[in-house]
Amino acid sequence: MMKTIPFLAKTDQALMGSMVSFFSNGGPFIWLLLICSLVVIAATVYKWLTLQSSRIIPKEMERALAKEGLASCLSSAQRKRSTLARLICTVVAHQDSSIVEAEKAVEAEAKEEMIQLNAGISVLEVIITIAPLLGLLGTATGLVSVFSNLGENADPATIAKGIAMALNTTIAGLAVAVPAVIAHSYFSRRIETVAARLESILGMVLRSQR
Repeated sequence: MMKTIPFLAKTDQALMGSMVSFFSNGGPFIWLLLICSLVVIAATVYKWLTLQSSRIIPKEMERALAKEGLASCLSSAQRKRSTLARLICTVVAHQDSSIVEAEKAVEAEAKEEMIQLNAGISVLEVIITIAPLLGLLGTATGLVSVFSNLGENADPATIAKGIAMALNTTIAGLAVAVPAVIAHSYFSRRIETVAARLESILGMVLRSQR
């Protein structure tokens, strides 16, 4: 059996102790920020999975459209559950309609698909807004505790706890908000890129049917 290196064991214990101290001295708002961080992780994983190319614009379907046209991917569009497949099925269902009716039908379906693609983005927006505010609330609460104990009979332990609460919640609020901003920016840009590509492909498909 492998023996634990004493130095690493002590380092792990010190790190664990620091984390426990960080949360225990952060006051009630630090736990709300911990919940926010878990929400950010869940929303990020969800968007990462739902915005995979295979779920939106499968490469094999796009290649089939470019090389062989709509007829070559009809069975694939009906068989595979992707954004492009559902939109192509809408095109096929209205291939005997006028170009205006077909475009309106595809546009309506595309709006519903975009709503699905944007699902979860609003959660990140909320966290981006409230995480720094929770951090500020914790900071204000800590400072109130500090100033209320200043004077001749000041308790150093209480003052230190108030300062720790103010600093820890500020750090936690920013630590939650920054990754949320990065994730929101990345996924928003990804959705814009996908939407533009879908519009281009569907325009090509509609023109090829007339």
